[in-house]
Amino acid sequence: MSAPAVADPGSIVLSDGFEGTDFADSGGLYYRENYEQTAGTAEFQKEVKRTGNGALKLSIKPLCGATNDGCSERAEVWEKTELRVPYDQGVWYGFAVRFGEPIPQDDHRYLIAQWKREIDPGAEGDFSPFLALRLRNGKLFATIETNYLAPGGDAANGTAASCGDGTVPVWFRPETNQMRALIATEADWTPEDGRMFSACTPALQIVDHGNKLPAADSGWIDFAIYTKPGPDGTGHVEIFANGKPIVTVKGHIGHADKGLGKNQYFKFGPYRAAHTTEWTLYYDDFRRSPNCADVLAGGDCPAPE
Repeated sequence: MSAPAVADPGSIVLSDGFEGTDFADSGGLYYRENYEQTAGTAEFQKEVKRTGNGALKLSIKPLCGATNDGCSERAEVWEKTELRVPYDQGVWYGFAVRFGEPIPQDDHRYLIAQWKREIDPGAEGDFSPFLALRLRNGKLFATIETNYLAPGGDAANGTAASCGDGTVPVWFRPETNQMRALIATEADWTPEDGRMFSACTPALQIVDHGNKLPAADSGWIDFAIYTKPGPDGTGHVEIFANGKPIVTVKGHIGHADKGLGKNQYFKFGPYRAAHTTEWTLYYDDFRRSPNCADVLAGGDCPAPE
């Protein structure tokens, strides 16, 4: 039997400190069960924690075979379906993450958190997350995805773009009607790390607040993130890390293709393309609220829209 509908999911405040032996009812989270998730394990443990008495350990092991490009390996925790927020509504998310050793140092597809739009049955296409926190060459970075908009200039394939004011580096993917923008990086990010972002787009406007993403090996990183998709150009994202503002992003955020659902949803945990090693992440202090002050501890909330 399906769970009862919630009148206004976006108004509900959620939190889970992973203190017990299972997900707290107050957090609205669950571990997804499917084939790719069998690569993963979820452990409520007491040894590595940020606050309180416990934290969630999420690990993945090889499942697919390293040459199987179409298979992924995951240990992701999802919001319950009935608690998903409408796609056109803004909401704040917070969580803390710590990388277990060894931290992957290769050029591979690694994600630690992602926000997506629901996909209705029968929809055509493989839609990337409209916002994602990723790892490449051992370095954290963040991306935004939206529908493909024709470039205003030439793309320098294989070379990181140097974009002027009012534009952001982007990877054009017209074959999937998508494009992926690079919106935030660690301080030691290099042009080689970002070589796939080889063109520039005015579809997004970024305010850089002068702070870089913390290094992946710096211990616990506490994120506070505001998401409000807007494929028509009305989107808005705020990223804070350890109480410091990183970027404000406005413009074309997310997808508007036929067959996509009415809600956004969040999931976190290690996700990668097929690999041969084990990978572990720790998570603590999950929270979600329509109000910044419930999520951003020790920082200055931006003025409401």
